[in-house]
Amino acid sequence: MGQETTIVVGMNVLFFALIIFILYRSYQKEHTFTEYAVGGRSFGPWYIAMSYVNSWFPGTMFISFLGLGVAAGVVGLYVLSYSLIGVTTMYYMATRAWNWGQAFNLRTQPDMLGLRFGSPTVKVLASVIGVVSLFPWVILSMQSLGVLFDFMTYQQLGTTASLILGVGVIVVRQYWTVRMGMRGLVITDLFQGFVAYIVCSVMIVVLMSVFFDGLTAIRSLNESMWRLPGDGGTYGIWYFSAITFTGIVGSLCWPTSYQRIYTASSVRNVKLGTLLAMPIIGVFATLLLFVSFSMATLPDVAASPQNGWFITAIDAGGPWLLGLACMIVFAAAMGWIDGCIQVSGTQLSNDIIGNFKELSDKQLTAIAKASMVGFLVLGAVVAYVAYDEPKLVNLAIISYQGVVQLAVPLFGGLFWRRGTREGAIVGMIVGFVLALILTAIYPDNIPGLGGLTAGMPALAVNLLLFLGLSVLRPQSAEERARVDELFLKGERSLRKVPAAPSGALQ
Repeated sequence: MGQETTIVVGMNVLFFALIIFILYRSYQKEHTFTEYAVGGRSFGPWYIAMSYVNSWFPGTMFISFLGLGVAAGVVGLYVLSYSLIGVTTMYYMATRAWNWGQAFNLRTQPDMLGLRFGSPTVKVLASVIGVVSLFPWVILSMQSLGVLFDFMTYQQLGTTASLILGVGVIVVRQYWTVRMGMRGLVITDLFQGFVAYIVCSVMIVVLMSVFFDGLTAIRSLNESMWRLPGDGGTYGIWYFSAITFTGIVGSLCWPTSYQRIYTASSVRNVKLGTLLAMPIIGVFATLLLFVSFSMATLPDVAASPQNGWFITAIDAGGPWLLGLACMIVFAAAMGWIDGCIQVSGTQLSNDIIGNFKELSDKQLTAIAKASMVGFLVLGAVVAYVAYDEPKLVNLAIISYQGVVQLAVPLFGGLFWRRGTREGAIVGMIVGFVLALILTAIYPDNIPGLGGLTAGMPALAVNLLLFLGLSVLRPQSAEERARVDELFLKGERSLRKVPAAPSGALQ
């Protein structure tokens, strides 16, 4: 191993060792399943902010999304648009969602939906949709670690060995995720998020001001890079609006994002956390997009857009800057995979298995841990077997169009008292199945509908069924009274929310 590779690998080994040290020092044995699933609802705003951001941006932001900006220009702005609007949505959902969580010991997004509609079927359906939709992203994130370790060793290992090494490292990290649950994940998200998004933002500013004149490079871009989809080309006029809208409505449909609400020690800390997350998301996403536009003027990057982050780091600062660039991707990828596996294991235990049988806290925790191990092993195997499968990305696209179908019962349930369980169940099933079918046929967009993505018509059908069935078969007097009481409990003034526990992490 050459000196340059030693520097890059050594930097990332030290970073990984520091993560393990933080986990080791912060470990405490959980006594209840709530402590395991949501960290005992004990975290302050900075933890919430960084955990939320780390559950929002996967490591592939620096590969696929940056590559999109290099290759397609301003179309990448949709990431910034839906991210900022999405985190704003979390702010307005926080009060009712957290208050219900505190009052009824809710641990997951499906837990909340099951409570709102008074239906274990709604709970199971929402959990299945969430877990199934997360799985392709776990595979892609593990594969992105293969790309990361390939560049970390200056492409000396080869793709297969790099993937095996990447999966092996994340398995070691997952030992602590399985052992500590959400507490370990949120604590390390604070440090990982600082590296992945704040240090990264500083690095991008340095790149654009020292390595190349970013503004001059952007001004020299081809005119086609400034055109949004629909302004000529093969995409319909509604394509950009569709991908932005599905990003917004789907932002809190991902169970990894929603569960962060329940880790906070109070409603106030959820809201403060979202306010802190807004500038972090806005600055990071803006800088990443603009540096991708600048990189498009570099011949080596233009020839390989998805590797632009690593190529630019090597050219700009050699092994030291490449080491930092790899560390940033490593931090983001670990945070994303950790969140997916932790939430999936929790939902399998709490919402699916635990929905059919009364289980003790000890049993729920044991099942969650076993489910996480199974989810991790299955993801690692599929990531290796399907490493060169070009259509695997389509599964991720399908999963995104599918998970947004949770938006109808989620937003309809939180903000409309008269939505019924029948409407939620039928709408989710038909919407999810229709989204899968349409995305399989039209993975990119539907030309006959002006370029709408497949999730949009499925979401429309889902909404119509939810509204129609709720109106045609309204709630019984008993159910209406239950929901009215539930909404009263969710509308408590912030002044009435108990102060954070003395042991809360700020």
